[in-house]
Amino acid sequence: MSSHAATGHIDHHHDHTTSTGIPNKKLLWWAFLASDCMFFGALISTHLVYRLNPPPGNANPTQVFNIELTSFSTFILLMSSLLMALAVNAIQKGNIKSTRLMLLGTMFFGCIFLGGQVFEFGHFVHQKHMTLSNSIFGSTFYTLTGTHGTHVAIGVLLLGMMYVRTFKPAAGGGFLLNFVHLAAICVVMGVSFIFVVPGLIEVIYGHGLAEFFTEKAKPLILGAIGAITLFILSRQRGEVDFGEKNAIDIETIGLYWHFVDIVWIIIFTAVYLLEYL
Repeated sequence: MSSHAATGHIDHHHDHTTSTGIPNKKLLWWAFLASDCMFFGALISTHLVYRLNPPPGNANPTQVFNIELTSFSTFILLMSSLLMALAVNAIQKGNIKSTRLMLLGTMFFGCIFLGGQVFEFGHFVHQKHMTLSNSIFGSTFYTLTGTHGTHVAIGVLLLGMMYVRTFKPAAGGGFLLNFVHLAAICVVMGVSFIFVVPGLIEVIYGHGLAEFFTEKAKPLILGAIGAITLFILSRQRGEVDFGEKNAIDIETIGLYWHFVDIVWIIIFTAVYLLEYL
């Protein structure tokens, strides 16, 4: 038996039971992220190739982009990485309460980013008349940024599932309760980035606040019900089967989240910032 096992200490960076010394879950995620790197590399390369050789009638990016809003969304996504790192640090210390708080914060910031993207896409289509099919730039832009947004949405869902996992009763059972808990998270997050965040951005740009509440009344009520349900179900329900031993699960999701953030930095530079140089 190793000294780590004898002392009961959990080594979060080395697994003595595998031939590589890397936990199998982490190795699997690294392999997936490596394949995703090639996938995003192909999308970014395609966009850059058509940027250097734009066909006639292509949209003018500087007349379409709202660089201030995108810069703010980028800042929010980067700050979500900080909260994700704090969640990993908290679970490695066995601090479940802090872990839950950081996971919720990461999901919240992720939804702000997605809401900004929903507003941006709608603005580009309805105000700037740039669609997926009327220009090569629109095709490569929506495909690349939409794919990344899908990755962020999947990340938010994974974080929500891990958040609910932290409430698994030590005595077992609780499947139905956990399902309702996850459904409440999905409702709150979905309403947030599809309706609330884009609507508030419209208010900032001059849309009336009263109109916001009138037009978004039904989704706001649904979101409020989900939020109340989430608050009730998030209250401590006794001993849970989750702790420091599960740090690897949150760490692997953290790898995915940090990867998504790094990819966005590259996209933000290649797609947005290069147009202003």
